[in-house]
Amino acid sequence: MLDICLLGCGGMMPLPYRWLTSLMVRYNGSSILIDCGEGTQIAVKEKGWSFKPIDVICFTHYHGDHISGLPGLLLTMGNAERTEPLTLIGPKGLERVVNALRVIAPELPFELKFKEIQGAQETFDICGLKITAYKVNHNVLCYGYAIELERAGKFDVERAKAQDVPLKLWNRLQKGETVEMDGRVFTPDMVMGEKRKGLKLAYCTDTRPTKSIVENAAGADLFICEGMYGEPGKEQKAIEHKHMTFLEAAKLAKSADVKELWLTHYSPSLAYPEDFMPQVRKIFSNAQPGKDCKSVELLFDEE
Repeated sequence: MLDICLLGCGGMMPLPYRWLTSLMVRYNGSSILIDCGEGTQIAVKEKGWSFKPIDVICFTHYHGDHISGLPGLLLTMGNAERTEPLTLIGPKGLERVVNALRVIAPELPFELKFKEIQGAQETFDICGLKITAYKVNHNVLCYGYAIELERAGKFDVERAKAQDVPLKLWNRLQKGETVEMDGRVFTPDMVMGEKRKGLKLAYCTDTRPTKSIVENAAGADLFICEGMYGEPGKEQKAIEHKHMTFLEAAKLAKSADVKELWLTHYSPSLAYPEDFMPQVRKIFSNAQPGKDCKSVELLFDEE
């Protein structure tokens, strides 16, 4: 299961009814945060979740509405007596940017580990998840993220018996171990069926439509995508500022064949996103306007 909460869905500036960009994913006792705009801490408190289990923070880019909440969050985590290392992932310049922000949070009781994204795409295996960063098209270096929870195949008793795999090794092989015994090497594929469908979340903001988004969102259970502008007539402004409209996001969702689309990162002038959803749903029917603290549990398909 992946527990997902869109903490803030605003772009550019926080509003009394809308916090800035941030998303939290919880899995197996760990939390992954994507972006940390101003107000992220308040949004987490409103949701009733905790800061302490955050093990990874991923940044799409370094505009203020995506990272300005970081110093305060680091201080809060430190005040909660956290001692475990915190991993930060982001575009080139990550350590320089974070250390500049840490002028007001210079002493922390935990280590920061920096992982700068290399090239157009890079995958990180962390917290039992596969996190893929992929380059998008904004006016600064910017990345989207896909988070995947893979699912092993079912244990195949008949397969194990047919290959004379000792019963006492079944449990270890099922857990992914390779075992050598009596001159034979036993591997997990000797007892496991084909991998089953896992879970996938795709997320991107601050970008024009790109092929990389479609490729990395392909088949996602949930696709959270920027919809800076919902109103008609904003198409040229979206192009000039390297953002997206609701309809462009819907077309990406359709091309990527995702299960569900949430829109996010609204312009401050966009007060009522729901007003523009009928046109979006003509392109992609299972589309929802994101809102602060909107959440969902993604569950494996029953088999």
